[in-house]
Amino acid sequence: MQTTILANIPSPPQGVWYLGPLPIRAYAVSIMVGIILALWLTHRRYLARGGNADMVWDAAIVAIPAGIIGGRIYHVITDADKYFCEACDPVDALKITNGGLGIWGAVALGTLAVWALFRYRKVPLAPFADAVAPGIILGQAIGRLGNWFNQEIYGRPTDLPWALDIFYRIDDNGEFAPLTGRSTGDVIASVHPTFLYELLWNLAILALLLLIDRRFQLAQGSIFALYVAGYTLGRFWIELMRDDSATMILGQRVNTWVSAVVFLIAVAVFVWLQRRRRAVSQESE
Repeated sequence: MQTTILANIPSPPQGVWYLGPLPIRAYAVSIMVGIILALWLTHRRYLARGGNADMVWDAAIVAIPAGIIGGRIYHVITDADKYFCEACDPVDALKITNGGLGIWGAVALGTLAVWALFRYRKVPLAPFADAVAPGIILGQAIGRLGNWFNQEIYGRPTDLPWALDIFYRIDDNGEFAPLTGRSTGDVIASVHPTFLYELLWNLAILALLLLIDRRFQLAQGSIFALYVAGYTLGRFWIELMRDDSATMILGQRVNTWVSAVVFLIAVAVFVWLQRRRRAVSQESE
């Protein structure tokens, strides 16, 4: 009896299904599932900290649209050549279901919206930030599955056993359609599945955050700072493996630079929070 071993990871044959005229996009479904799981985990953690459950839902109301808008703005700015070239259609910049959300813009604008809400309600933000951090990275991990369906966020060609096969997709007219088409079965390239690397890294950071939060008494806001530091550390080395088109600065992808800078800021904030906590503790003795 002959045994067949699957050599590579296959991409899904398609990323869009239709219920009549209604398109069901795997990318959008992945984002939605990620948001739901993030809210579930945040709700549990914030209640355990004595927080008001209503603040979780109110924060979601402002953070989700702000995050989506911020993520899209960041993506369009850093990949402007995809939308504002001579052969491009600028309207595509608004087609968010086709993929393209920059996590930096999403977290930045989402955080700003939540900060404004908590400031208006006169509720401390740090406990909520620590409660939401594991939920955010869980949502990011689930959201990366959307990149798998879209055949995007992949790395350089490789012959490793876990290489990702990128299929040639066409639409009903036989035209090349990598996002909305169906696979012909022809493999364009076998590449590093960097979306999978980030998914697994995010889950590892999630487990680490939950462990640290349970075992150590840290200053408020520390878990969020560790989330940012942990995520950007992983994103830095993953960006170095990617080979798709991107805006470059001094020979490196813009996201590589952003990861490095944000990582250093997050580490500095974490250290500052611990020092401030010790100083306050000494003053109260």
